[in-house]
Amino acid sequence: MLMILKKLFKILPILGVTILMSCGDNYVPKPKAYLRLDYPKANYVKTEVEIPFSFEVNTLATRISKVNVDATTKSYGLNIGYPGLKGTIFLTYKAVNGDKKNLAGFLRDARKFTEKHMQKADEIPEYPYINNEEKVYGSFIEVKGNVASPAQFYVTDSVNHFLTGSLYFYARPNYDSILPAADYLQKDIKHLMATIEWK
Repeated sequence: MLMILKKLFKILPILGVTILMSCGDNYVPKPKAYLRLDYPKANYVKTEVEIPFSFEVNTLATRISKVNVDATTKSYGLNIGYPGLKGTIFLTYKAVNGDKKNLAGFLRDARKFTEKHMQKADEIPEYPYINNEEKVYGSFIEVKGNVASPAQFYVTDSVNHFLTGSLYFYARPNYDSILPAADYLQKDIKHLMATIEWK
């Protein structure tokens, strides 16, 4: 019994100090860390693709490919690939040929494409674009929410040219996850619109 008491007297001071040290400020867990994505500053160069218009593209876009060329209707598809961001801006050019019915149909098709996203979108703000000097008129449409295409646009000179574009990522449409990359590429789209020159 005496042996047990001696051991107890050795343990009690350690136990007492431990209890006193634990009685202090409340423990607050660290907040979850979020991934910080830093993208390089955009550096723009003029495109060297044979199409009826030119524009400036970010040097981060490593692939620009011309697809779906239809010489009879003078329509072109152009893909601007950003492999590092796992995204692509798809462009479609159509010749208006001075026909107001053509232009009305192209505008209707662009609107229908945006309307397809209305079910899943949280918000779809639209920003008109007007550049009288270069005769470029259109809209930039941001589609917020878990949608396949977070940005779309169209521009025209109202007489000869009509260009529409949309941004897609090679990932499941989770708005919070793709938002930094979407914001970065939306700036590229706006720069593309601002630098269009019709030929």
